[in-house]
Parts: sequence; C-alpha cells; structure tokens
Amino acid sequence: MKRLTGLFAAPFTAFNESGEIDLDIIGSQFSALSANAVSGAIVCGKTGETSSLTNIERMAVLEEWCKAARTTPEFDVIAHVGHTSLKDCVELTRHAVEAGADVIATLPPYYFRPESVGDLLDFFSEIAAAAANLPFYYYHMPSMTGVNFDVFDILSELNGRIPNFAGVKYTYEDLYDLARCMDLSNGRYDILCGRDEILLACLALGTTGAVGSTYNYIAPVYIKMIAAFEAGDLVSARQMQKVSRDVIAVMVKYGGLPAAKQIMKLVGLNCGDARTPLAKLSADAGESMAQELKAAGFYEYCSVPPSTAASAHISEA
Repeated sequence: MKRLTGLFAAPFTAFNESGEIDLDIIGSQFSALSANAVSGAIVCGKTGETSSLTNIERMAVLEEWCKAARTTPEFDVIAHVGHTSLKDCVELTRHAVEAGADVIATLPPYYFRPESVGDLLDFFSEIAAAAANLPFYYYHMPSMTGVNFDVFDILSELNGRIPNFAGVKYTYEDLYDLARCMDLSNGRYDILCGRDEILLACLALGTTGAVGSTYNYIAPVYIKMIAAFEAGDLVSARQMQKVSRDVIAVMVKYGGLPAAKQIMKLVGLNCGDARTPLAKLSADAGESMAQELKAAGFYEYCSVPPSTAASAHISEA
C-alpha cells in the first residue's frame, strides 16, 4: 500500500471573474507545488471550497489535477470525495478511480452525523470499497464537521473492516489522541499532520507526512523546518515554525480563506476570490495584509512559481 510522506498541499479551487471554476490555472498551481518540493495535493477539500462546488465541478477539477500530475509520477493526487450523501461519495470515488487519482480521502458526513464509531465505519466502508485498490484516508476535522470521535477509537475498531484503510489526515490539536494513534498503529497507518501551525510538534511525535493550505505559498518554510528537525537543529526548526505561525496569524486576522486566496495573488497565482457566502477581501484590507505579511517574513520564504513574472510581482510587494 502506498505511504504518504512529505508535504501535501490543499490547493485552492480557482474561480474566474464570473465565479465559474477556472481550470486553466491548475497546471500553474501544479508546477508551483512541484517546483517547491511539495509531494502531492488533496483536491477539493476544505481549502478547495468543496461544499461550495457541484459534483460536476469537483469532477472537472480533479480530472485536470490528475492530467497535470501525469507528467510527474512521484506527485500524488489525493481525491477528497466527502459529501453528506453516501451515494454522492461513492459516485465521486468511482470517478476518482477513473480519473487516475492515487489516493482517496473523505470527511465524515457533517449534517446528519454518525452516532457511533461503528456507524462512521459503516459509512466509510462503502466509499472505500468503491476504490478497493487505492489507499483510503479518513479526513479528521472536527472543527468543521462536528464529528469528534477519538481517532484512536476509530483505529481500534477497524479490525480489518476496511482493507484499504491507510491512514488519517489529522486536522485537530489533540496531540494526546494523535500520539496514541501513532502508538496503536505502530507504523501500520499514516497519521498526517493537518495543522500547519503545529507541524513541528507532530514531527516530534513521529509523523512523517503533512497536509496543509499554507504549503501553497510558504512551502519553503516547512521544507527548512523538516530539514532542521531531522538534523537535530531545534532552534532553526522552531524559528521556521514561528514564521509559519506569524503568517497564519495574519491570514486568519484578514478572514481566513478569502485572505489566503488573496495571498495566492501575491505569489503570482490568481485563483480568484472565494465563493459566497465568504466575503471578498477589500483592496484596502489586501494592502494592509501585504504589509503585515512582509513584517512576518512572508516574502523571504514564500513559494515562487517557476515564472519570472511572478518573481517580479513579489519583488514589488
């Protein structure tokens, strides 16, 4: 079974000025990630505004990512297939297999929620079975889904029920539960850190892979952090984590996802604005954010697409 190691970005879904998906920029998004040593992408997750997309749009976006990634076999495309409807999850999963995705991942249903771990595993079983030859990952993000079973309990109850269950995208701050998962799996399952701002803590607990949105624009910070950690240079690793925290604090201050899409414009990749009901960042707010990002060290470490035009744009910020 394929193991996921390294950084995996959660790419933004690009929209044009009319609010329709913009597939043309995906090739540039892929090139930028690949050039900045990112190992793969989880397509149409929370950062990709999955709940604001139709299934047809999600399929089109995934197809384009799979097409772009065919040029780089070591780059893994993770298809997020989560939905409130099990039938839609299965449909998206079957499409992901046909499109050429490398890995399947899903959030739990987040409107009518499972009442027990067993109910959750029953829901996952049908999805995983639709892609039996691909690794299946549980996308744990209780802050957005409201489903907050200890992942340790989920792994404990698997008992072979989902043969292709490969790991967890752990987007939560419960390091105790995460560490117990690492102990329980004894290397059998990948536990991927899903909180960019605490990656260093997760590395200390033994994680070897991570999924995050800021890898789209400050991947070098995390590459340097991992290298420093592996070399035993905790001072440098902590400094890189501080840069990450400072940049994230600015992004959160200016509105989260809408601000993050504005940051993408600063590195030369225009993914448009977030879809309603998320509010568009004003021009004044965008200028203020750019200055605060500069103070946070963003321009020293930001990911630069392989384009002189993008480099020139950054130098003017």
